[in-house]
Amino acid sequence: MEQDSLPASETAAPITPEGLIGIDEVQRALNRSRASVYRYTNTDPRNLNPPFNPRKLNPEYRSDQKDPLLFHPNEVARFARDVLRIKEVTVEVLNSPSTATQQLLSSILDELRSIRSRLDAFEQGPTSLSAHRDTFEQSRPAA
Repeated sequence: MEQDSLPASETAAPITPEGLIGIDEVQRALNRSRASVYRYTNTDPRNLNPPFNPRKLNPEYRSDQKDPLLFHPNEVARFARDVLRIKEVTVEVLNSPSTATQQLLSSILDELRSIRSRLDAFEQGPTSLSAHRDTFEQSRPAA
């Protein structure tokens, strides 16, 4: 059953930090069953990362057999276009919602920018320790 046009879009897909998508998102993007997506996938029980196969859906590099299969959106689009012969392919990857970690990192970045702007606002002080010491000693009252 060949389809002339199938937009493969990811609207609510959880995206990994690297921008990769999982089996469920590939299944929705290709509008195929989970079993057929696994049949399309380039896997080998004897080889954790088999070489690229242009006739298969190639997952990203895995370091352990237990790691989930993750796919780059461009690879899913290539597979849909070249192998499944879907003429119009669109794989849309949306940014994930802001997490507590991202919010914390953003506030740290804002604080660092504030510190940098304050440091830049200071006049250029002595560049050597001895010049700084001389300035300090001159400002002390005589004993």
